[in-house]
Amino acid sequence: MKPLREPAFARLWIAAFFSETAEWMLQIALPVFVFQATGSAATTALSIVLGLVPAVLLSPVAGVIADRWNRRLVLCVVCAGQAFVALPLLFVASGGPVHVIYAVMAAQAGLASLFEPARNALVPELVPPGELIGANGLMSINGSVARLAGGWAGGLLLGFGGLGWVVVAYLGVLVIGSALLARPFHRVAAPKAAGPHEPVWRAWLDGLREIGREGRLRLAGVVVVLTSLAQGMFLVLFVVFVLDILDGTEGDVGLLRGVQALGGLAAGFAVATVARKVAPAALLGWGGLALGLLSAVIWNLPALTASLGVFIGLFGLVGAPGVLAGSGLLSLVQTAASPARSGRVLSTVFAGTAGFTALGALLTGWLLNVLGTGVLLNVQAGLHTLSALIVLGVSASGRLRGKAIPAIPRTG
Repeated sequence: MKPLREPAFARLWIAAFFSETAEWMLQIALPVFVFQATGSAATTALSIVLGLVPAVLLSPVAGVIADRWNRRLVLCVVCAGQAFVALPLLFVASGGPVHVIYAVMAAQAGLASLFEPARNALVPELVPPGELIGANGLMSINGSVARLAGGWAGGLLLGFGGLGWVVVAYLGVLVIGSALLARPFHRVAAPKAAGPHEPVWRAWLDGLREIGREGRLRLAGVVVVLTSLAQGMFLVLFVVFVLDILDGTEGDVGLLRGVQALGGLAAGFAVATVARKVAPAALLGWGGLALGLLSAVIWNLPALTASLGVFIGLFGLVGAPGVLAGSGLLSLVQTAASPARSGRVLSTVFAGTAGFTALGALLTGWLLNVLGTGVLLNVQAGLHTLSALIVLGVSASGRLRGKAIPAIPRTG
C-alpha cells in the first residue's frame, strides 16, 4: 500500500472511486432501461455503440490534451461536464422519449475519452517508478469497489425508484469527485514536459508511430482488439443472459455485475502488495487465461442449474482474473510508452478499446437471432482465451524485452 503514502495519489485514488462509481451506475441502469423499454437486443446494442463511438472519434484530441494540459484540471472539468450532460436523463425519467438516452451516452463517452488518458498518464507523476504496478493495483481495488457500489446502486435504484433516482444519485457522486480534484497536486516526479504545439493530427500520429516502434505496445494492441470484441459481446449478452436465461430482475443485473468486485478486490490487493513486482505480461497472460476459462464455465452452467446463488459466487470469482489482466495491460502500456507521449499512446489504446467494444456489441446485436445466445457466449469466452495464449506465447519466446524507460528524478 506504499503508493497511498503519497497524498496526491491518495486523493486521485479517492476521486477516481467516485468517478467510477457514477460511471457504473449509468452503465448498469441505461442498457437495462433501454432493453425494457424496447424489448430489443439490437436496440440495446445500438445504445451501447452510441456510447462508445465518440471515444474513438475524440482519441486524437484526448491524447494531445493529456500530454499538453494540466492533467488534474482536465479530470476535474470532465467530472463536472459529465454531471451537466446527464441532466436530460431527468426528462426521460419523467416520460420523455427514450432516444434522448442515446445522445446522453454519446456525450458521456466523449467526456470519458478525455478522462482515462489523463488519469492514467498522471499516475506515474504521483508515485515513484518502482511503485507503478502497485499503484495500478490500488486503482483496480477502488475500481472493483466502485463496480460493486455503482452496479448495485444502479440496478437497485432503477428497479425500485426508476431512472430519476439513478440520475440524482449519479449527479451527487460526480460532484464529490470533481471537488476532490479541484486542489492542485504535489507531484513525486516532474510533470511531463510540454512539447512543441504542432497540429493535433501530427501529434496524434507521433503517438501512433511510438506504438508501431515498440513491440510491447504492438502486443498490447492485439490484446486490445481481441478482449474489446469480447467485452462488446458481453455488454449485450449479459443483459440477455440474466433477464432471459436466468429469469432475473433489474436488481439481479446490477448485483451480478457488481459482485465481480469481490474477486476484483482480492486481486487488486494482491497486485498492490505481493504481486507488485510481477512482470506485466505475466499478469496479463495468466489473468486473461483464467478469465476466459471461467467465463466458459459460467455461460454453460445454466444447462445444469439457474440458481442465482451459484452465479453470484462465480461472478464474484471471475472478477479476480479480470483485474489481474487489466492491471497487466495498463502497466505494460505505461512502462513501454515514453512519458512525453504517454497520453497519446493511452488515448489510442482506449480508443481502440472503445471502437472494438462497439464492433463486438454491434455484431452481437445482429447475430443474436441467427446464432443464438449460447454460441455467442462461448465465442466471447474464446476471445479472452485466445488473447491470453498469444501473450503467454510471445512472452515465453523472449520477444517482450524492450528498452527501459529512465526514471524521472524526484522534485522538491
